[in-house]
Amino acid sequence: MKNIAWDAYQLFIEVARRGGLTGASSASGLSPATIGRRMIELERRLGRELFLRSQTGYRLTDDGRELLSHLGEMEAAIRRVETWRQGAAARALVRIAAGTWVARLISENFSAICTRRDDFRIDLFIAEQRASLAHREADIGIRAFEPEEQNLAKVFLGEVAYAAYRARNYGDGENRWLAVDPENAISSYLRWPHENRPESIVVTVNRPSSLRDLAIAGAGIAVLPCIAGDLEPRLERAGGEIGALRHRQWIVMNNDDRHRPEIRTVVDRMTRLMRAHADLFAGRRPSREG
Repeated sequence: MKNIAWDAYQLFIEVARRGGLTGASSASGLSPATIGRRMIELERRLGRELFLRSQTGYRLTDDGRELLSHLGEMEAAIRRVETWRQGAAARALVRIAAGTWVARLISENFSAICTRRDDFRIDLFIAEQRASLAHREADIGIRAFEPEEQNLAKVFLGEVAYAAYRARNYGDGENRWLAVDPENAISSYLRWPHENRPESIVVTVNRPSSLRDLAIAGAGIAVLPCIAGDLEPRLERAGGEIGALRHRQWIVMNNDDRHRPEIRTVVDRMTRLMRAHADLFAGRRPSREG
């Protein structure tokens, strides 16, 4: 059997981390059908089943998880080689993994995270999947649950609340719901419309950010974190907080890296930024009322 090319493994990593073909397609530029065929070919060549396939996405088998772990080690080695190649004078890179709405907050307040005087670079990876730091896929991540891994350090940030939102000129009697498609509905709030209003969903999208845009346009009702909905003057809550979705939130980092100056600096700045918005994250609304 010929050696398997690294790009096949890279494609496997994208499917595994993004939970399906659609997310991997967005990252790689290949069509979902092409990626699906490539994964079948990889399984055939390895002689192992890597995925459990369903309408809701791709879940890793035990062999798939083991392969992903091995490839994570290879990625880390490749990054070390690349850092060595660039030379000691190259600016350090801080990789942040965050969900849609935390990433938006970071982007809108980027000067609070990284200034022109800083001697490091930022790589912001935006995805709804759990931030994985075990093999240095990211340096800093945001988690919706307390990490159990022994090699991770954590900083508690507060609680996150969710509610349903609609445009301010939306008709009170209308019951049209917006949702992320099932394959990309990874987080609990994204699954909520499918589990509670399936018969009323009129639009599905593949990116959570589109829920907010469609709700503003009056297309329907969307479940959003309060940090996204309450700050938008064109939206109002369609009912109270959805209490079942409330959760706590942490910044996590690899325990071995947390004392690196650039990591410590970014973690401290992110902590200050997110705690400054703690009331909005927790659903304690601003002064304006819907």
